[in-house]
Amino acid sequence: MPRVPVKLSAGISALLILIGSGGKMVYDAQTTAELMQHEYIQAVAGDAQTSEAVKVAMVMGSYYESSYRHIGTPYIDRMGKGQPLTVCNGITGAGVVAGVRYAPQDCYRLERGRYLDYERTLRQDVPAWAHLGALQQAVFMDFLHNKGEAKWRTSTMRRLLLAGDVDGACRQNERWTRGTVDGVSTVLPGLVARANANTDLCLEGNG
Repeated sequence: MPRVPVKLSAGISALLILIGSGGKMVYDAQTTAELMQHEYIQAVAGDAQTSEAVKVAMVMGSYYESSYRHIGTPYIDRMGKGQPLTVCNGITGAGVVAGVRYAPQDCYRLERGRYLDYERTLRQDVPAWAHLGALQQAVFMDFLHNKGEAKWRTSTMRRLLLAGDVDGACRQNERWTRGTVDGVSTVLPGLVARANANTDLCLEGNG
């Protein structure tokens, strides 16, 4: 049974079509056509200064964090560690100001720098980075976006990737399914779905 949601694969497909990439996904044509009109996906596609992998990772983040909905008003993330002020597609920290309304283009500009940092970190850390496919690179960037660099540095995923076991590193996504709820480590359905989809996207990128 496919574990990559139709709406996620359609969003990636819409992006690849908009940027004229040769990448191929199995997608729902109607949903893809609708998402080609999505303001955020168009903003991602239109930036010629970012790599295909960064673009894919940003679309993935938009799906996972908001199912492509625009969240322009900062809110307190009650599920997040420390309950941070959050806006757009799971963005916290510098640049997130209470009471400020963020348009889709504002969200893109705010998020773009974060993803470029993820890419820079991974390019410097993984000697074989350039030999990975764009989908694989995007999945590892999504890990940093969702889990943070500290978790990356100590992860088995990183150790396997540095050892050249790309498939093994891809499958490590399935281990990252727990979040903290009321101070208790809990398996969360949303993280299970994200982990499964990222595993399959990563393995597909190695095909």
